[in-house]
Order: sequence, then C-alpha cells, then structure tokens
Amino acid sequence: NEKLIFHKKMLKEKKDFSLDAAETTILHREIILRKPFLKKLYEEWYDSFIKIIPQLPQGNMIEIGSGGGFLKERCPQIITSDILPLPHCDMVFAAQKMPFENNSVAAIFMIDVLHHIPNSLEFFAEAERILTKNGKIFMIEPSHSIFARFIYQKFHHEPYDDKTQQWNFPSSGPLSGANGALPWIIFERDINIFHKKFKNLKLESIKLHTPFRYLLSGGLSYKFFSAKMWFKPFSFIEKLFSPLNSQLAMFQTIIIQKL
Repeated sequence: NEKLIFHKKMLKEKKDFSLDAAETTILHREIILRKPFLKKLYEEWYDSFIKIIPQLPQGNMIEIGSGGGFLKERCPQIITSDILPLPHCDMVFAAQKMPFENNSVAAIFMIDVLHHIPNSLEFFAEAERILTKNGKIFMIEPSHSIFARFIYQKFHHEPYDDKTQQWNFPSSGPLSGANGALPWIIFERDINIFHKKFKNLKLESIKLHTPFRYLLSGGLSYKFFSAKMWFKPFSFIEKLFSPLNSQLAMFQTIIIQKL
C-alpha cells in the first residue's frame, strides 16, 4: 500500500516525476504484482498469448516493451525486452531496430506498446524482416470505441489524437511519447495503406474487449477494486456487456500474420 500511495503522490506532483525513468517502470511492475485484481487481468491477457503458441512456426518468441509486466514468469521461453535497461528483461533494444536475423522470429508479443513507438513504419518494416513465414504479431492496445475515446481523451495522461494523418509522433520518451489512437488509425482507418506498405503482413483479426475491468482495478495509479474476489464477478458482467464492445471496449487485441 505504501508503494501505491507513493506512486499516486508522484503522479500528482509531475514536476518531480520522471515518467520515462527505468525506476518508474520497475515501480509499475511492483504495483501490478501487489494488486491482485490488476494482476489477474494481466494473467488473462498473457494466457491469450500463450494459448496460441502451439500453432506457431519454429522460431524465437519475443515480447517488446516488457516494461512492468511479468510474461516471463508465465512463459519462460519467451524473450523479454525493453528500450530501458530493466533487471527483469532479457534484452535491451528499440522496436525500430531489433537484433534478430531475417526470418527467425515466430511471434512478437506486445501490451500497450505500439502506441508508444515514435516511428511505427520502421517497427513494421523490422517486424516484416525478422518474422518467419506464418509468424505473427500479437498486440493488446487501446480501442477506439465511444467510451474508450471519452476516457482516453478526457482522463488519461497520454495523448490520443485520432485526427492526425501521421503514423508517427515526436519522441519525448519511452512512456511519455505516445498516441493512443495509433492502433485504430493504422488497422482500421488506414488499413489499406498498411497492406500496401507491408505486402508480406496481413491483418488477421481485431477483437474488442475489457470495457470496465482495467478501470475498476485502478490501473497503475489508483486502488479501487484491488481484491482478487472481485475479478470473477466483474468478468461475468463484462461478458454480459460483450455485445456492446464496439461502443464500450477499452482495449483491442490485434493479430498480424506474415505471409
């Protein structure tokens, strides 16, 4: 609880708060692990990645922007990485320049990472290069539902610009630089442009989900429903609301396949 109070205090006192420091990402990891409700949500997202592993071709499996997460604990064979030097990550590199051979990677896993990459064109060019045939990118990103736009634009600290014609943005730092609307821009509004630019990459699916539980967990900044006992009831409620995910979902899972 002291960690959570400390983190909340830092968010309020932004003049003394470095969002892009490695220490901040380490603190994020501690918060996730200390909040059972939020941790359960991450486990659900990780398990959605892990269940597809048997269907993948041979090759390395990497997570980009592992940050404060704990995917390695759920699946030790996945190579974790971040742009910051973190004690719990296997490698340090930028998504725009990945140290893997051509056609050597079976899967790239990402949670809330794409919208922090300043030059997504460079990232997808690298992904196209390193992925093996039938390799895939699995990413969980902000959605563009009516409810999500309202929350991200009015209450979230990260920029959310769905009017820009650009796929990139100024690089202010690994966490402070962002455009939360970027996944929607690339994979819905500009999907034809994406397929023209990257002829070996194909959008396989988009699934909208998680309208309420991340908010109810308090995320990384607030307490709210931190007890694990609340997770199943609210998961059931979300299922009831699933027909309205196009209007309510806060997140989307996007899968890209290399042809």
